[in-house]
Amino acid sequence: MNDQFPAQQQEPPGLTSEMTPRPDHGEESYVGHGRLAGKVALITGGDSGIGRAVAIAYAREGADVAFTYLPEEEPDAQETLEALGSTDAKVLPIPVDLRDSRSCDEVVRRTVDELGALDVLVNNAGYQMARGDGIDDLDDEHLDRTMKTNLYALLWLVRAAVPHLESRNGSIVNNTSIQAYQPSTSLVDYASTKAAINNITVNLAAELGPRGVRVNAVAPGPIWTPLQPATQPAEKLTQFGSDTPLGRAGQPAEVAPAFVFLASDADAGYVSGTVLGVTGGKPVF
Repeated sequence: MNDQFPAQQQEPPGLTSEMTPRPDHGEESYVGHGRLAGKVALITGGDSGIGRAVAIAYAREGADVAFTYLPEEEPDAQETLEALGSTDAKVLPIPVDLRDSRSCDEVVRRTVDELGALDVLVNNAGYQMARGDGIDDLDDEHLDRTMKTNLYALLWLVRAAVPHLESRNGSIVNNTSIQAYQPSTSLVDYASTKAAINNITVNLAAELGPRGVRVNAVAPGPIWTPLQPATQPAEKLTQFGSDTPLGRAGQPAEVAPAFVFLASDADAGYVSGTVLGVTGGKPVF
């Protein structure tokens, strides 16, 4: 049993304040080095988990940051704002449900209008819900929410963002998952969207490269975020991450540097069409 994570459960989408232990987003540890100075980043799902860790890292690397979150995640969004308050970054929080194209268009428009540009789009927002009864338990509402959150919104945001990104040789970083390579039967819909995101990443890298836009993805393994207690059976969390070669789950702060690397022109200027695994040793090929 993994003593680090006691059995616990929340209603979706889950809140950081109710997690035991609290995740580490790099609040105390992440030190920036100006890798993203002068850039403007839009991060979806930036209120908690990996999204919050990326927002903190990007701000400390010199970027201005817009981030989206669901209205019911307001408490987490306020914690992210507090964490970013120690930086010089301009910050734009946007409460929104991304499951329609007009909302995605509006998010990009507000980012450009209020922060002046768009250099990096991070498609991080995602939805999953484990199902104990397999395919028989996959109802239409659940399937629709997973597909629209994980795939439709990504494509709508990219479509809206590309005209701004290409004018600044920008980049897109998508959040995929180890589930794209080692899918769980209880997450067939979620895992399939993550496999699709891998394909979309490579496809868009080929299309947008000639337009000066790099497209990459990060594939996290088991990471301790509100998504876990809000979507997994309580007892399953006592084993969370123990099946990785490193024998533990990761923290959001351990994923954020991969997003920084891929967004940095100096470090990753010739990197496009790749998926970078942060999985505790699980393979992503």
